[in-house]
Amino acid sequence: MNIIRCIVLGIVQGIGEFLPISSSAHLILVPYLLGWKESSMAFDIALHFGTLMAVLVIYFKDWWNLFIGACKNLFKKEDTTEGKMFWYLVVATIPAALVGLLLDDVIEGFFRNQIWAIALLLALMGVFIYAGDKWASKHYRKKEVPFEKITLKQAFLVGCSQAFAVFPGFSRSGTTILAGRLMGLSKEAITKFTFLMSVPIIAGATVLKIGELQMTSEVIAGIVTSFVVGVISIKFLLRYIKKHDFKAFGWYRIVLGVLVLGYFVGKNFLG
Repeated sequence: MNIIRCIVLGIVQGIGEFLPISSSAHLILVPYLLGWKESSMAFDIALHFGTLMAVLVIYFKDWWNLFIGACKNLFKKEDTTEGKMFWYLVVATIPAALVGLLLDDVIEGFFRNQIWAIALLLALMGVFIYAGDKWASKHYRKKEVPFEKITLKQAFLVGCSQAFAVFPGFSRSGTTILAGRLMGLSKEAITKFTFLMSVPIIAGATVLKIGELQMTSEVIAGIVTSFVVGVISIKFLLRYIKKHDFKAFGWYRIVLGVLVLGYFVGKNFLG
């Protein structure tokens, strides 16, 4: 894979990981639409490592405070909001970790090649995100749950929703944001929880797959690109949700899914 393709896919990963549009789907669809050879899942995970570093840079202070809070809880029996949220994030990570371990071979061997299914999931989740966010904005008006008030049940259910993201097209951030909004979490609360929750799951996937990858200059260029674009994307989304909802991302997914499905049908059945 040449360096230009690695950089392009790094940009795709940096944008898609944090916006609720499914980075895994875009990492498959972009090569498909451009006629490139599909990249390996190991390379995709390497790009995820770049976005992992982006989250750690933006949320380093938050993670440090969470860790200190957890230590106080363990060793000094002090109850703090940070300690509570640390263990909630641990609980929320478990469902996706288990599903990823169990279905990794199935996804890599089958689902990554089903363009029609990926496009369909993109569109369907677009409908759910649009409708769900619109409903939540009306139903929970003036009574949305802030980050500090997230409950263990809500954290666990958001974690369960993250498990669906192992299938390209669902979107990790898309499913967790939708789940959080349906339970009354504010836009700011579920976005922060989603970004923090991405750290352990991406780190785990990186550890499992990084040994399959040769760290060439092209791969490093892709990782650096995904890191830089990831930082920009996080900052953009945090500013965006202060004045806007998530419905625009729902429309984007619907349009892209329909266009890809049309292209797939035309190429394979009408061409």
